Amino acid sequence: MANLDAIAQAVDKGDRETVVRLVKEALAEKQPPEQILKQGLVVGMDRIRHKFTTQEAFIPEVLIADRAMDAGWKLLEPFVKDLKPLGKVVIGTVKHDLHDIGKNLVGKMLRGHGFRVIDLGVDVDPQKFVAAAKDQAAEIVALSALLTTTMPNMRDVVGALKAAGVGAKVMIGGAPVTQSFADEIGADGYAADAGSAVDKAMDLVGAQ
Repeated sequence: MANLDAIAQAVDKGDRETVVRLVKEALAEKQPPEQILKQGLVVGMDRIRHKFTTQEAFIPEVLIADRAMDAGWKLLEPFVKDLKPLGKVVIGTVKHDLHDIGKNLVGKMLRGHGFRVIDLGVDVDPQKFVAAAKDQAAEIVALSALLTTTMPNMRDVVGALKAAGVGAKVMIGGAPVTQSFADEIGADGYAADAGSAVDKAMDLVGAQ
C-alpha cells in the first residue's frame, strides 16, 4: 500500500516523479483521495513551510516543493473538486507596486494548505479588491507591498472594503510592512513571510 508519509516526504524534497508515482499507486489502491491530499500532499507542504519559516529552506526549495505538490494535486483534483476549501483568499499587490515574488509565494503556500486563492496580480486598485471580495464571497483579502511609498495604499484598500460593507478579514505583508502598521490601518493580521502567512490565514478563518 502506498505510504502517505512517503508522499509527504517526496513533496518536502520536491521529488515530483515520486509524488506522481505514489499518488497514482494510492488511487489505484482505492485510498480516499481526501486522505491522500490531507495526509500526504498537505503534510509535505506543511513541512517545507516550517523549514522556510525557520530558515532551514529557502524560496527555491519551496517552489520546487510546490511544483511537486501541484503534480500530485492534478491527479487528485477530479476526485476532490467538490471538497470545501478552508476559505477563499483574494490576494494582490497594491496600487502602484509591481512586485509579485512574495505575493506569488504566499499564494502558492495558501493553495497548498487548502485555500482557494484568487490572485489579482500587481498594481491593483482598491475597488478591484472590493469587487473581487464581493464576487468571490472571500473570507480574506491579502495585500502585498514592497515599497514604503506604496504602503499607504493598503490603508486605502482597508477603507474601501469597510466603506463597501465587505466583511472579509484583511491581512498584509511585504518587506517594509510591520505589525504596528497593520494595527495603524485597521488590518486584521500581519505576516512577516509566506510561512507565517499560512498560520495567520488559518487563524483568521478559525482553522487552527
